[in-house]
Amino acid sequence: MKNNLSRICLLALIALVFSACTPGTDIPVTVGSKTPNPSKKTTTPTSASTLTSIDIKPEVLKGIHILVSYAYSDSFEIEFSDQLAEFNTVNPWGIVVYPLAMDSYNSLYETVSASIGGKDQPDLVITLPEQMMEWSAKDTVIDLAAYLNDVQYGLDPADTADFEPIFWAQTWQNDGQLGLPATISSQFLFYNQTWAGELGFDHPPLTSSEFREQACSANQSFRTDSDLHNDGYGGWIVDTNPQAILAWIKAFGGDVVKDGKYTFSNKTNQTTLEFLKKLYDDNCAFISTDPTPYNAFTKRSALFITADLGEISYQNLSFEQANNNDRWTVIPFPGQDNQLIAEGTYYSILKSTPEKQLAAWLFVRWLLSTENQVNWVKSTSMFPLRISSYGALASFGSSHKQWQAAIGYMNDLSLQPQLASWRKARLVLGDGTEYIFRTNLKLDQISAVLNQMDATMQDLIEVKP
Repeated sequence: MKNNLSRICLLALIALVFSACTPGTDIPVTVGSKTPNPSKKTTTPTSASTLTSIDIKPEVLKGIHILVSYAYSDSFEIEFSDQLAEFNTVNPWGIVVYPLAMDSYNSLYETVSASIGGKDQPDLVITLPEQMMEWSAKDTVIDLAAYLNDVQYGLDPADTADFEPIFWAQTWQNDGQLGLPATISSQFLFYNQTWAGELGFDHPPLTSSEFREQACSANQSFRTDSDLHNDGYGGWIVDTNPQAILAWIKAFGGDVVKDGKYTFSNKTNQTTLEFLKKLYDDNCAFISTDPTPYNAFTKRSALFITADLGEISYQNLSFEQANNNDRWTVIPFPGQDNQLIAEGTYYSILKSTPEKQLAAWLFVRWLLSTENQVNWVKSTSMFPLRISSYGALASFGSSHKQWQAAIGYMNDLSLQPQLASWRKARLVLGDGTEYIFRTNLKLDQISAVLNQMDATMQDLIEVKP
């Protein structure tokens, strides 16, 4: 009965998260001075198709109207709106793009799913890859290979090679390119270098053991005074964001997918969560009740916090407002290997008419130009998508040290599961981990939770999206 009850709790939590899903910014080194290098983990996927020829004359596109749906906010929405307006003004084909903004990726998914095949269906969607894959399974997403390889409208090999390969790989499915990257970020650990130096550490943790040593040392520094109320502070603020937990798992050599099936319950994943929970049990990590971790990091209540690439500016603002001159940087999740998980949105063109599909492709191609990518990074502080943009971003990197450090770790990026069901599985991973900490489970109970997560995921997969 107890196991069934816990499983019901997980399902209830997941239902709540689905209903409240909103877009995030939707996150032996001389840290902060690394030169960005293109990712070497994979090569840019290329279709086996030879050069194609789309039989549509450019003049046919004049006056074509297309609809693009997205869920950007803040600086992302401002920059995208500016670029959309510029395209409508300068594009030589006379294409007109109309925006359809959504307030969350959950709303976007529901709205687009309901519109497919109807007169309100958008032509282009900037969406999460798992959402795109669900639409692709219904044969509504076009393979971009024909457009990429087209002799008139496509990209030449030099252009294709200019993109960071791992970002294309996320939406490479069944020898087809379902989408192209729009905005890519990652979760990082924010690390106070100045405080760590005062604690006796001269480099960021490169292994899980070093991470524990530094986190526990930070906690011990609070136990030398007479104030008993601060004895739990100092280490890492517990964060159960599924992308961060996945990065921890992969850093320990684990994964959540095996042979195409979700498998949360395995020895490596259990070891990972036991490591994190023991940090908490030993007061080397703590649960914060603040809505954001920025203030705790600024006040030196935490040596480490977990945050997204897009949150760097908020953390810097917190330091400025507190007149805190501590040096800090971003680092990957340490374990057997450093790990980061690439996450973000992708351009997906839905099936409509040949003319509208081509118009949508030309808009995407224009957005992905080096010049536009440079402007996009300067406005949003996301990962650069094109290698050729690095030179133009040199000055930006010099004045944004943490961002500069972040792109130096691009070789540590891994993909999230390339499955449509990741939309549900990520919630199971996050809520299962949350359950472990919020109920303060003992270490020997973690394996049971992982088994319940497997069973919960199987229940969710059996329910149609």
